[in-house]
Amino acid sequence: MKIAVLHGQSHKGSTWHVTRTLLDALAQPADTVTEFHTNEVSPCLGCFACIVKDEALCPHRSVAGPMIEALEAADVIIAASPNYCMGMSGQMKTFFDHMAYRWMSHRPHASMRQTIGVAISTTAGVGAAKAAKSIAQQMFWWGTAKAYRLSFAVAAMGWADVKPGKKAKIEGRVRRTAKQIRKSAANPKPQLKSKFIFHIMKAQQKNGTWNPVDRRHWEDNGWIPPGPV
Repeated sequence: MKIAVLHGQSHKGSTWHVTRTLLDALAQPADTVTEFHTNEVSPCLGCFACIVKDEALCPHRSVAGPMIEALEAADVIIAASPNYCMGMSGQMKTFFDHMAYRWMSHRPHASMRQTIGVAISTTAGVGAAKAAKSIAQQMFWWGTAKAYRLSFAVAAMGWADVKPGKKAKIEGRVRRTAKQIRKSAANPKPQLKSKFIFHIMKAQQKNGTWNPVDRRHWEDNGWIPPGPV
């Protein structure tokens, strides 16, 4: 199994430790784990080159490209970010902006329908659940089969200060979720909502002509019949 990890922070705080706990419980010796830090990606310029021309023309493709390719090859994608001001970190959102062309409304990658996503967030007080939900929504629009959420209020500024009892509860939930993820990854099936949205996007691409690049992608994947030349 291939696991790709996106870290939305450069420090090793509570979110990092929860992610490590998940990887320790989830990854087996034969699995491949690839990790990235999203702070290496520059902000999207809003040039629309990826959407209306070719994703290879993104000015930041040399950095974002290998990360995106690893996600597309993964069986499980883990995206982890602390709660920053009631949401994911700006670094994580910056990377997600570079994935706009991979939304189901444009050019979803076929492999995503067999991929399991995991959104992780922690906070000292409140907001982790909202951040994890936002991350999971991004993966939903990529077309992932399922996206799990792990969010925790740790009541501490750092992992070292988290009370032992709370740590034990967090680690227990993470290990249980790891088993569910492993089971889902062995037989991934897109959820009903994902199928419904994909069907809507399919109809729009079949009847629309506003973006020939998107339409050609849907045709090449066999999702819609070829249009008139």
